[in-house]
Amino acid sequence: MAKAKTVYSCTECGGQTPKWQGQCPACLAWNTLVESIVETTTGQNRYAALAQSSGLQKLADVEAADVPRHPTGIHEFDRVLGGGLVPGGVVLIGGDPGIGKSTLLLQTLCHISNARKVVYVSGEESAQQIAMRAKRLGLDAGLVELLAEISLEKILATLQQHKPEVAVIDSIQTLYSEALQSAPGSVAQVRECSAQLTRFAKQSGVTMILVGHVTKEGSLAGPRVLEHIVDTVLYFEGDQNSSFRLVRAFKNRFGAVNELGVFAMTEKGLREVSNPSALFLSHHAEEVAGSCITVTQEGSRPLLVEVQALVDEAHAPNPKRLCVGLEQNRLAMLLAVLHRHAGVACFDQDVFINAVGGVRISEPAVDLAVLLAIVSSLKNKPLNNKLIVFGEVGLAGEVRPVQRGQERLREAAKLGFTHAIVPKSNLPKQTIDGLNIQGVERLEQALQLLRNG
Repeated sequence: MAKAKTVYSCTECGGQTPKWQGQCPACLAWNTLVESIVETTTGQNRYAALAQSSGLQKLADVEAADVPRHPTGIHEFDRVLGGGLVPGGVVLIGGDPGIGKSTLLLQTLCHISNARKVVYVSGEESAQQIAMRAKRLGLDAGLVELLAEISLEKILATLQQHKPEVAVIDSIQTLYSEALQSAPGSVAQVRECSAQLTRFAKQSGVTMILVGHVTKEGSLAGPRVLEHIVDTVLYFEGDQNSSFRLVRAFKNRFGAVNELGVFAMTEKGLREVSNPSALFLSHHAEEVAGSCITVTQEGSRPLLVEVQALVDEAHAPNPKRLCVGLEQNRLAMLLAVLHRHAGVACFDQDVFINAVGGVRISEPAVDLAVLLAIVSSLKNKPLNNKLIVFGEVGLAGEVRPVQRGQERLREAAKLGFTHAIVPKSNLPKQTIDGLNIQGVERLEQALQLLRNG
């Protein structure tokens, strides 16, 4: 029997090369080539346009209509999706094993099954396992149709016959197409199956939700093109040792990106958290040094987060710099600004920074809060527990304004905070009841306010 020919495919761009190389010749990514069997063509054109072809037309002549949305009944999930599910939209949701992807989607289908026809396609679990989960969660799954199948052709035939409005594929890595010879989960199979399902969704108007596995690095497994062809990419975040789960949108053609949905894992499944700021604030019995409250913007939602700092004398030649939930390189930059423009030296101190609650903060608006927490821990002087701080700190020691400063201040006032230190450019034109706001232009001014209490 002749040996099957193999080719090496890039998991990032899908490019192919006849022999293994350390670097992909197409996209120049390192260590992304994986071996797969050369696919034989069937002589059929499996690819067709997603939309009907038309001649040239002016953009101004195209009638723009609002995209209809169907709420799922789970408000936090609707927030991340941009308002609800879109007919013909394709959603890709990824996350670590056991974090709650299948649970959330099963709850969603049970919520909307009374109003819409839904199908749950499982390639990983049997029908009995899914039924046991629905019973354990106390869900009314009487109208949810279930299909345990991994053949792409059989799945498409079933969807074409029953014409559901929402279909969940759990997961895309378990499907295989008979047109290809490679194993399920390979680059070719994932690319082919996702392309065919996306094409079916666009042509039939079915909302398709795909579940994707993640790699050890936390990115979605399979070719990078998988994220390009879908409309929405959602990621589950959170520690399995904690009961809280965060769902974040990294791509959304029908809504805002970086929207955040907060859930709590309970015995009855995922429960929405109505006041997520309470998760990220520690309730100290008294004021403690090294703690500062800031407001970070997650999509359209302002969140209050406690930033904790611990500054201790270093007992090694190289002091430690450790961040949990914030960027470590930015901490080194902020410590240099603190020394250069405020005269506070930490070169002989270990500095540890933590964002309470497991939230990850990527925006620079928390710079000023991080520095005040560091100075508070270094001087062992607690900050006012009703103080809110935000602002970006530049290399010249200036405090830059941040976006949506008014919304951040209103959120802080709503939760009972009475004092605020913000960039001067973010001072509101109208006073906010119950909130004493002080604007600063430079880091030195903020530290002077800290000294004055």
